[in-house]
Amino acid sequence: YLGGFVVTTGFGCDELAESFEKQHDVYQSIMIKALADRLAEALAERMHERVRKQFWRYAADESLSSEQLIREQYQGIRPAPGYPACPDHTEKQMLFDLLQAYESTGVALTDSFAMTPTASVSGFYFSHPQAKYFSVGKIGEDQIISYTDRKKMTKSAIERWLAPVLGYDAK
Repeated sequence: YLGGFVVTTGFGCDELAESFEKQHDVYQSIMIKALADRLAEALAERMHERVRKQFWRYAADESLSSEQLIREQYQGIRPAPGYPACPDHTEKQMLFDLLQAYESTGVALTDSFAMTPTASVSGFYFSHPQAKYFSVGKIGEDQIISYTDRKKMTKSAIERWLAPVLGYDAK
């Protein structure tokens, strides 16, 4: 199976953090943001567990210790656009469109594909038993040219979005 998700714990977080900043309590502002981010990640992890055990039931009998969960010793992965296995942030748009994410969650994308509210997590579910996390290595110019055809984007736009993983000097 292949699936997608968008979760958030951030509604009201930015306003609460801003209220602390207005009181010159930067510590509380930072803590609110950090807590919301951690809760969003925990929610994404919990939903992945429910997908494995309850919804798709491909690991219905899974019984992992906290240590095994931390080491991601479960079946399947949940990579996210913008991270090493999927460095292209623009893929979030396709994911959001497929899931009708804004309509169903209220989470939106900025022009630079950041999610708002900021304490949000999105990605893909892959259930295959051999699915493993990986990092995309440096990308050659020939690969970028091929990718522009599939993405229907200009070479310079793709180079801008994938700059951290380019294996050549884009001029």
